[in-house]
Amino acid sequence: MKLRPASMHHFVDEAGDLTLFNRKKQVVLGRDGVSNYFMVGIAFVPQPAALEEALTALRTELLADPFLKGIPSFQPSRRKTAIAFHAKDDVPEVRLRVFNLLMRFDIKIFVAIRTKRVLIEQARAVHRYGQKISEHNIYDDLFSRLLRNRLHLANENHIVVSRRGTKDRKEALTTAIRQAQASFTARWGEREYGPCHVRTDQPSECGGLQAVDYFLWALQRLYERHEDRYFTPLSHHYRVIMDLDDDRRQPYGEWYTDSNPLSVTKIMPVTG
Repeated sequence: MKLRPASMHHFVDEAGDLTLFNRKKQVVLGRDGVSNYFMVGIAFVPQPAALEEALTALRTELLADPFLKGIPSFQPSRRKTAIAFHAKDDVPEVRLRVFNLLMRFDIKIFVAIRTKRVLIEQARAVHRYGQKISEHNIYDDLFSRLLRNRLHLANENHIVVSRRGTKDRKEALTTAIRQAQASFTARWGEREYGPCHVRTDQPSECGGLQAVDYFLWALQRLYERHEDRYFTPLSHHYRVIMDLDDDRRQPYGEWYTDSNPLSVTKIMPVTG
């Protein structure tokens, strides 16, 4: 019998946004700065301390590079690359170095995706009954789905979640973890769960959060722009990608794994 590892470390972030309507209740999809998809991703990092050390060393090296000195995001007052790597804010020269570093680590990525066109349809449906779709509920559902098949694999789990806004939300995330355990147990039977330690943090304080941000950015470019040059070299790191609203083949969505690899041509058109 294979022994469970003593502990596993998971780092959770999101990509895209959950903006569906403006103040006039008009649909805002297709406008500048508004995504067509919302994603939550989890990075399983076997050696978080080593990853943290490597990212810190790389940032120190880049900040000392005279060819990069004048880049605005390198200024400490901007609180961007100078304090943490963030794929959206980092210049291409930095992005390439970070991606090359991440490829040296055995990081496994799990992602759940919602299509906002479908979320808009659902929001309109529940509105007829005087209800609203909660952004936190959407996020927590994806968070729970991603952890459902993971929490029994180690004696102890450490889960770090990138902070959303100013609130900690630790209690809500703990509830989502319990729901993940209950859902797995209902389907597969009783399992022995060790303690789950969950906390929210800022990417500047956590290398694992910077890593999952980069992997999500590459996947988001694939979905939003059909640009695969970042995703393809990293594709072996993505263990499961759940496109939950692509019900063309199965009602529960499309799952991309080693046996069903994701490619641009497989993504459901955003217009339906």
